[in-house]
Amino acid sequence: MARMKNPEPAVASSAMTNFHGLPAVRLTTPDGAVAVITLYGAQLVSWIAADGRERLYLSERSRFGEGHAIRGGVPVIFPQFADGGPLPRHGFARTSTWELVSARHDKGYACATLRLTDSEATRAVWPHAFVAELTVMIEGKRLDVEFEVENTGSEAFSFTGALHSYFSVAKANMCQLQGLDGVCYLDRTDGGTLKREAGEALILDREVDRVYLDVSKPLLLWEPARHLAIEAEGFPDVVVWNPWADKSAALDDLPPAGYRQMLCVEAAAVAKPVELDAGAVWFGRQTAISL
Repeated sequence: MARMKNPEPAVASSAMTNFHGLPAVRLTTPDGAVAVITLYGAQLVSWIAADGRERLYLSERSRFGEGHAIRGGVPVIFPQFADGGPLPRHGFARTSTWELVSARHDKGYACATLRLTDSEATRAVWPHAFVAELTVMIEGKRLDVEFEVENTGSEAFSFTGALHSYFSVAKANMCQLQGLDGVCYLDRTDGGTLKREAGEALILDREVDRVYLDVSKPLLLWEPARHLAIEAEGFPDVVVWNPWADKSAALDDLPPAGYRQMLCVEAAAVAKPVELDAGAVWFGRQTAISL
């Protein structure tokens, strides 16, 4: 009788794929974690943790093509947050094509690094030499998104930015964001008025557009049946955004009820621009753990 062979152990992997017509890299780990990152925008568009649950929101109406920002996932906001300057809203990184530098994996993790450098197109709107790299790593129920900017020019420059993370929620009005109690924030729905978070948890029942300043504690996105631990390094601020019903209806790339299924919790550098001397490097990271 022939002896049965032991099955080959599962291993992590990385491979190029196609995502709605866009070149992308797909990362997988043996325990079932999956991430997909498009080269367009270096945008993480899917993160399925090892528990099998998709933790990012992606609009079913999102456009996928040159010149259009992808609505959902984790857009890279650089070198300008929102409309706080002369550049197009949220800068040019999310609508630029990045280069895949490396995709690597080991027994328990997989990661990919993408790079964007200054070009004639970027210098036409932002006259600075730079190298930006985004690294996405998945391992079990953990996601790390790292963003690094190097000033490769001869003069200092400043920038604002964020990892504009759209987290998936079952019902927005049933979730809570914990860990911001006592933190001051700029309320962008009230002309940027400075306020202080008084409650133990942020509960959604209306439009929220806030820049929380100097956040030092980890956050918990709590839901009745699942939770998400969120922590940042290097990014001083946290942006919390949900357009709610009226604003959502005005966004043609978001379904009318899309706001019910998402909450943006963004590691950010907004209130005080990052000052980067010639030759200097800045680094920031956002970590999420599915609980």
